[in-house]
Amino acid sequence: MRHYDYAVIGGGIFGCYAALFLAGRGASVILIEKEQFLFRKASLVNQARLHSGYHYPRSLATAAMSDEHKERFTAEHRAFVHASFEKYYAIDKYGSFTDPSQFERFCEYLKIRCERTTGHPLFNYDRLEAVYRTEEHSFDPVLLGNYYTERIMSCPSVQVFAGSQIEDACASGMSWQLSVKTGEEVRVLEAGAVINATYAATNSINSLFGLPSLALTHEISEIGFVTSRQFGNTGLTVMDGPFGSIMPYGLSGLLSLSSVAYTHHAISTNEMPVFECQVPEDKTCTPQAPGICTACPRRPVSNARKMLAQMQRYFSESVQFEYMFSFFTIKSKLQASYIDDGRPTEISMLSEKPRFYCLFAGKINSIYEVEKIFR
Repeated sequence: MRHYDYAVIGGGIFGCYAALFLAGRGASVILIEKEQFLFRKASLVNQARLHSGYHYPRSLATAAMSDEHKERFTAEHRAFVHASFEKYYAIDKYGSFTDPSQFERFCEYLKIRCERTTGHPLFNYDRLEAVYRTEEHSFDPVLLGNYYTERIMSCPSVQVFAGSQIEDACASGMSWQLSVKTGEEVRVLEAGAVINATYAATNSINSLFGLPSLALTHEISEIGFVTSRQFGNTGLTVMDGPFGSIMPYGLSGLLSLSSVAYTHHAISTNEMPVFECQVPEDKTCTPQAPGICTACPRRPVSNARKMLAQMQRYFSESVQFEYMFSFFTIKSKLQASYIDDGRPTEISMLSEKPRFYCLFAGKINSIYEVEKIFR
């Protein structure tokens, strides 16, 4: 039975960063990922926003955490960051939870750029109460995934079990004993500590180790991709309420499109992500082990046309968009986030002997939170 210092479960950005950070401190690490490749779910399917805090005027904690790590993330991933486009935040004239004076005070408190703009030729000011020039970048999830995959695969202290699932887990003294199934092969290994970084499968893994669940909400979410000759190097986020956002998707040349009203197709408040599209005969996606929604033949019918129609009203008639395709994934968030729309990164030790950490991921530039726990 091979012994590892850490077993990291989940091959997204947070799991990969934790594995590399621990390996850099001399630890031996096993990284276990259900899919055949890393970075195939929420780390790929998102709007690729490198948060500066603007998005969370009702959650100072999330906003401050986003802004805290922004400069470091940008500096360390500069080759994958799109920083040369114009980014605007705007407030709809109807139904926003934040008014212009509140947003301006919020930005002043965080000391982030917020310049009110009038008469911009691309925007429809009949529908927008206020428009602000801000400073917010976009990262490229595809290039970022390739970068971290190469680093993981070339790191001698990290072994990767892809296409693998944990069948059983039990405490054995000061270590965890894990049965890991890859294809038809089952291997037993030992880890001094476990980090659960599976996001949508968080409660499934916690339960497998006999540990408490988090109060989560799960959503099947869609990110649409469009192009625009007039708006190709610009971004607009209309907030705070049932609105939407359109902005560059990293360095791809595409614009990512999302909407509070139409991005989320189905919601599950069960302990694990339970949806009607899951069928017993298809083992690639179950509540215990969610699959890749984009590749699923039972994925929802796209709402991209509705998202685009919603966002089009904020632009002048000269701006046109062309829909290309959509990605889908299951996104999970703490139920407490509905109060202030926050997305904190939380790392909790659920067991001390042996150690088990639950890493519930928030915004991508908060990957450095792992360094505060695993010093």
